Amino acid sequence: MPLTYIVALALIQGLTEFLPVSSSAHLIFPSQLLGWPDQGLAFDVAVHVGTLLAVVIYYISDLVQIATYTIESIFKRKNGPVSRIGWYLIIATIPAGIAGLLLESYVSTVARSIKIIAWTTIIFGLLLGVASWVNRKLCWRTLVKIQGQRADSLRQMTLQQALLIGFAQAIALIPGTSRSGITLTAGLFCGMRPEAAARFSFLLAIPIILASALLEGIKIAEAPELVGANTVEMLIGAVISFVTAISVIHFFMKYIAKSGMAIFVIYRLILGGILLYIAYA
Repeated sequence: MPLTYIVALALIQGLTEFLPVSSSAHLIFPSQLLGWPDQGLAFDVAVHVGTLLAVVIYYISDLVQIATYTIESIFKRKNGPVSRIGWYLIIATIPAGIAGLLLESYVSTVARSIKIIAWTTIIFGLLLGVASWVNRKLCWRTLVKIQGQRADSLRQMTLQQALLIGFAQAIALIPGTSRSGITLTAGLFCGMRPEAAARFSFLLAIPIILASALLEGIKIAEAPELVGANTVEMLIGAVISFVTAISVIHFFMKYIAKSGMAIFVIYRLILGGILLYIAYA
């Protein structure tokens, strides 16, 4: 691939994987609108690995602590606030995993219509706006401040919240929904602070991105002709997506703590409108 393609596709992956703006809506532009050739499964795996490494490294201390306490809870049969987060991540991953196995072929073909992506970009963008408004106006009034805990603490999270976010993540299989967007929306409707909802969403992305990369890797092993990219192209794509994604996570967490979701809602409405115009023109 030309270097321009590699950089653009890696930037799109890194920017949109964790922002609530829908990566599939953005990937339409180079593939369907600009006529760029398919980048191949190997390049997809590379940029997914880049974003996976970004979220793992950014939350490495949290992941080590959560994993340690979760494993300890199995042997000691004692469940505390940190180990519960680990179990909630496991539980919330199950609905999307089942939905992915059952609907993957349908979603990757029929549901990738530009019209569907345009409408889901708008509809779930509006839903994110409603969730943000409800959370800010109604839910925050009932939240109790816990001394010594960070604003984005997940220690007070409940099983019901984890289940709702998990089922919401399954909806993200529909292109244009945005995995981070729908999980954030569910978290906000549950009354979680935006920082906590975003943090859980990013941690929840780890098993999903890993599963996606492994699935694509299996496809490559079964059909080597689908590779598409060479080693250098894959390495460049992985590095760019990694640097972009880790920067996005850092600045997004700081931004939503002060400014909320309005800018992302407006952006999705504009993007969806452009896609609708293209689809029906």
